Amino acid sequence: MKDENCGYCMRGGLLEKFGIFICELDVSSLILFKEQSHPGRCIVAYKDHVSEIVDISDEERSRFFADVNRAAKAIHAAFHPDKLNYGAYGDTGCHLHMHLCPKYRDGEEWGGTFEMNPGKVYLSDGEYEEMIEKIKACL
Repeated sequence: MKDENCGYCMRGGLLEKFGIFICELDVSSLILFKEQSHPGRCIVAYKDHVSEIVDISDEERSRFFADVNRAAKAIHAAFHPDKLNYGAYGDTGCHLHMHLCPKYRDGEEWGGTFEMNPGKVYLSDGEYEEMIEKIKACL
């Protein structure tokens, strides 16, 4: 099931407003968050347009969290954060997804909740590509 107004479902210009598709995982997509105040921040988005974790079967939920775990391991290996924060929101964009936000002791917002889109750090296309390749090499 897809929603034509959803960037996670349709990709293209809708996704490009906030993220860059990295690859397909088992039951989800891995996306690099364009705003990189927290180097390595990504999103794991479930394959179908469902709103809540309770909207999928136990098996699918296990597979989704296995994807989150796989992405988390890659982010840890590629960027060596001191902590990885996990956020599951979606009040306005009701597509099941999880933000994986690396935190660094000497970095942005250490000791607090990460801001959804601080709008402070955007990279060049080449820098995004380097980050994506680093993540892919660690998957």
